[in-house]
This record gives sequence, C-alpha cells and structure tokens, in this order.
Amino acid sequence: MEQSVYLVTLVGTALVVAAAFSSLIAFRFGAPLLLLFLGIGLATGTDGLGIDFDNAHLAYFASSLALAVILFDSGFGTPVAALRHAALPAVSLATIGVAATTLIFGVAAYYVTAFSWLESFLLGAAVASTDAAAVFFLLRAGNLNIRERVRSTLEIESGSNDPIAIFLTITLVEVIAAGTDPEAEVLILDIIGGFVLQMAIGAAVGYLGGKAIVRLVDRLNLDQGLLPIFVLTLSLAVFAAAGAIGGSGFLAVYLAGLVAGNSQIRAVAVLKRFQNGMSWLAQIIMFLVLGLFATPSQFGAILLSAILLGLFLIFVARPMAVWLCLLPFRFPRNETAFISWVGLRGAVSILLAITPILGGLEHGRAIFNIAFIVVLVSLVVQGWTIGPIARRLGLVVPARLGPLNKVELELPGSAHHELLAYTVVPGSPVARGQRIPRWARPSLVVRDGRSMRFQDMGRLSAGDHVYIFVPDRYPRLLDRLFASKADVDPEDEDFFGAFAVDPARPADELALAYGAELSEAERRLSIDALIRERLAGRVEYGDRVPMGPIELIVRDVDDKGRITGVGLSVEPAPPPPRVPFFLSLGELSDSAIAIVNKLRKRSRGKDEIQTDG
Repeated sequence: MEQSVYLVTLVGTALVVAAAFSSLIAFRFGAPLLLLFLGIGLATGTDGLGIDFDNAHLAYFASSLALAVILFDSGFGTPVAALRHAALPAVSLATIGVAATTLIFGVAAYYVTAFSWLESFLLGAAVASTDAAAVFFLLRAGNLNIRERVRSTLEIESGSNDPIAIFLTITLVEVIAAGTDPEAEVLILDIIGGFVLQMAIGAAVGYLGGKAIVRLVDRLNLDQGLLPIFVLTLSLAVFAAAGAIGGSGFLAVYLAGLVAGNSQIRAVAVLKRFQNGMSWLAQIIMFLVLGLFATPSQFGAILLSAILLGLFLIFVARPMAVWLCLLPFRFPRNETAFISWVGLRGAVSILLAITPILGGLEHGRAIFNIAFIVVLVSLVVQGWTIGPIARRLGLVVPARLGPLNKVELELPGSAHHELLAYTVVPGSPVARGQRIPRWARPSLVVRDGRSMRFQDMGRLSAGDHVYIFVPDRYPRLLDRLFASKADVDPEDEDFFGAFAVDPARPADELALAYGAELSEAERRLSIDALIRERLAGRVEYGDRVPMGPIELIVRDVDDKGRITGVGLSVEPAPPPPRVPFFLSLGELSDSAIAIVNKLRKRSRGKDEIQTDG
C-alpha cells in the first residue's frame, strides 16, 4: 500500500514536470502547448507506456474543477476596458455562435456518421465552444500584438462560451438517455427555458459571489501566504453553490472572477501571480488526464470521418457562425476572418465528450473519440498558423512598450496602495530626462548599492532602482516612462508614418499641405474629430485612415479612449488582402442601396427613351 502511494506520486509528478518542460518547446517554436500536453497524456496511456486509466467519473470531476480554476483566472484577468471594446460581439459569439455552430456541425455529423439527429447535435454541442487556455496561450506565445478589439473579442468569447456549450451538451445527453423522442418545437422551448434559468441563476450567484470575495478579503486580516488559497477556495465554493441550486457553476465562477478582478480588492498583484500559476497547473492536469483517458487504438474506425468533421468545423461551421454573429457590429472582413480562424477547440470539448459515456449512451465512446480527433485537428491546423494568418490579414500592430523591469509589492496596512519597484532601463523616457508626474510619489532610489531620497538623486540613469508609492489602480503612464523603446520588426519601422501631427489641429491643414481628400464639412473638424468620424467613433491604437495621397495612423490612445498621438504617412501602406467573404451588415446594406440606385437609373433611362420616341 505504502509503495503504491510513492509510485503514483512519482508518476504524477513526472508527467507534470514533463508537461512543464514541454512549454519551453512551445514558446521556442510557437507550437500549440496544449497539443503537447495531450500528446504526453496519450504517450503514457494504455496504448503508450501502459498506464491504464479508464475512470470517466474521475476524469470528468478532476477536469471540471480544473476548468473552474481556469475560468476564475480568466475572469479575474479581464479588464473592464476589454469589455467596453468587445462585450457585445463577444457575448453574441458565446451564445448565438455556440448554438449556430452546434446546429451547422450537427447537420454535417448526421450525414458523415451513423449517429441519430440528437446524437449528431450532441457531438456538435461538445465541440461548439472555443478553448480559453488555447486561445490565451497562442495569442501570447507568438508575441502577437493583435488589434485590441479583435484580441478582446477572442479572449472574452473563449472565456465565456463554455457555460452555453456545457448546458447544451448535458441537456442533450439527458434527453437521449431518457429514451424519449420529443417534438422539435417542444425540445427547443425546453432548452431555451432551461438555458435562461441556468444562466440567470449562475449570473446572480457569480455576481454576488464576486462581491462577497472582495468584501471578505478586505475585512479579514489574513496572512499573505493564506490569502490566495482563501480566494481560490471561495471561487470553487461559488462554482459549487451555483451548480447545487440549478445554475451554471461555470458561468458563476467566471463572473465571480470578473467582478473580483475589477474591484478594489486587496493584494491584487499577489492574487494574480498565484492564480496564474494555479491556472497553468490546472491546464496541465486537465490535458494530461484527458489524454490518459483516450485510447488511440480505437481511433482507426472513425479517423477519416473525424478528420473530415474537424476540417468542416474549421472551414465551414465556425466561419458561418462567426459571420452571422458579427453582422451587426461592422467588423472589417479581415477581422471577421481572423476571429473565425482563431476558434481553437481544446480541453472543454474533450471534457464535454465524456458526458455521453457518463450518461451510458450507446455511442458514447464513439462520440468521445470523434471529439478528441476534432480537437487534435483544430490544434494542429489552426494552432500553428495563427501568426502567419494574422500578419497576412494585416492585424498585427507594433508593441506599445519595450522591455520593462518592474516588481509590484503589497504594503501591509495599506489596502489600496502598492509599492512599485522599477529598474531604469536604457533608452526609457526617464533615462532620457523625462520627469515623473507629481501624483506619483517616488520614495527611494538605489544606485550602485547606495540608497538615497529621490529628491537628492538628480537625474535618473540606467540601472537605478526606483521605488514609487501609488494607488493600486495606477495609470499606464508610469509603465511608459520606465519602459524602453519597443523593438520593431524591420517591416513595421514605418508603421506609424514619418511625421507626427497634433490631433487638436484643424483637419483643413491636411488638405492645404498634403492635398488630403476631405469634404467641406470634414475640413471644419479637428484631426481628432476627423479620425473619429471616419472610424464611426471607434478608435484604437494602430487604426489607419487613408485620405488620398496621405494616411493618418493612431499612435496612441489614453485610458479614456482619447487620441493622444497621430502619425502621418505620405506613402500609404497597401491595403490588406481583400477577403471575399464575411460582408458586414453595413456592406450588405451599401451593396443593396447601390443595386437599387443602379436599377433606378436604368428605369429612368428607359423612360427617357420612351418619352423621346
């Protein structure tokens, strides 16, 4: 008995260590890290090193807890600014998009497999949601600085679409297991009613749970080492409480993280570091367990049909669902195309595919095997191509900040303030003599091992360590002051144009000096207002506005969305490749108006000819 404990612990730790080392390979070569985690699980399973793990209940339980930890961390790290940019399109993708993907994929599955209609839609529901861990890692691992609204949309969608897919999957498993054959209208009404109830309960519990977490953290004087564990435990309690009373525990834990992360919670830096580590551990455990549970020797009979369905999901089902959901939001075609491509499937799809086995369905193992292969196809095809696709579509923008050396320290007895320790890096604004703003309170400077008051140091130089006491929700300005200039790819050196212009200057000056193509009304605007009008009021870092012989580029936007820097290029960049699909509602409307106007002109021409005759 004692020997088996040591053996199980040794094997488990060896798998986790191997997965951790595999992250070095993933970051080095841009490989999908979660694919490596799954590969390690497969290699050590029944058909690999021979570890026999066939406990569906344990796999589902462990993976569900791991997913709750991941979702809480995803919500905790989602800023309100990202919600302002992308909340509506992301929620549309997370709800309507999941349902549309389920229906489209289910139809294809019915004709490719031997499943019934309900079983086909069950398979569609299992693979309908994108994977938060896969999306977050691949957008970060490749050092991709994607346009802000696109990145926010993808991250919020991947963090919030799991509850809908989980609800659909479990509901369909229960219907099939009951052996009934309900009418389509009755089934749809039951699903909609149950969905609304579960989401409402989950949302209420999540919001109240998030507020309770913040209140308890601020009220209780817990030890710094115990505080992160306390918060993690409370998040799992929110997850369990919502599920116990008939709500969506996964939605509740995500919203609890969202509420807590955007509140004035104490020790936010400590909590983020701990949760980031726990999220990594949860991902590793989740993928290893699911990889161990799979049996590759069973894949042969369904391999071809599963690969075909995986490709159908990537090239047909996901793009159609994304296009339908983003129609009202006037996303450019290249952004819609990229969002449809970054629909990576991952551990959640495999986790949901276990539920037919738990429900005792006849084709439960076949559904699991197909879903597993669909996830592998998604990670291989989409995971390795995100970077090239983003660059091809013109969605990569240069980084705002270069290297930054900063440590955040929590001060005992100061609930909403932090001590930031910056190291002055060569080339940073403060190293070049720029002053630190008055609202920041530099307390100490360490130079060559000697500590001095900031007032006695004079000009800061590279290598100095500066300690600044600030509120925990400090502006980004400090990071910009202490960061060096970002390394820019040679192809992007002229991204922001050769000249800087003042956004407050009159737009008429652009027409006079450069021959910019402006209407009379536009000439009376400021450059800031002109850019906003051309971009329909939505402005973000890296936006480009062509104006005939010149192009204006948004160099920077402050925390309130105001344009603070504009570049001017006299050699406008070539437009990104035109995507022939994904027309927005605005483009469809413009096309319809153009067709109507053309028909009217033809009709007038015929009437004039008849009149002359």
